Amino acid sequence: MNALLAVASAVAVASTLAVILQRRAVHALLYLIVSFFALAVAMLALGAAFAAALEVIVYAGAILVLFVFVVMMLGSEDARPRGAGWIGPSLLALVLLGELLYAFLAEPGLLAPGAASLPAAVPPQTVEPKAVGIALFGEYAICGEIAAFLLLSGLVGAFHLGRRDSPARPEGGER
Repeated sequence: MNALLAVASAVAVASTLAVILQRRAVHALLYLIVSFFALAVAMLALGAAFAAALEVIVYAGAILVLFVFVVMMLGSEDARPRGAGWIGPSLLALVLLGELLYAFLAEPGLLAPGAASLPAAVPPQTVEPKAVGIALFGEYAICGEIAAFLLLSGLVGAFHLGRRDSPARPEGGER
């Protein structure tokens, strides 16, 4: 269990550092995908299967599709990785795949929800959808509003950066 978590954490740190050090946005996005998958594997190793599934679906799926769309919309560079841009993310993803295969095939009970090696800090309990809604629109309403404002400002900024000048606008005119 600890070895699986250590490998997933090392892959997450390495791929996140690679995101920061990349010059091309598309290469950074490839490393970011691997980083999100590594975090999902780490969550799975800790026994949080639902959080791992959400990590893959929401972040590695939806958010990165949005990032790729923005990179393609801005058109500042070719949207396809070139040359050795595939090698690093592919190797890190293969490490994660090998780790998952080991976890599921060599020790099938290791990642089971009721495994004895998992910490039992909080007993599981059922949360009704009504309680989630009350918490989101009651106690945490301001957090939702701030997140909506940040997403809206990012959308407006991406639109402003990606728009083309209209033919009616003079070349040296104000924006």
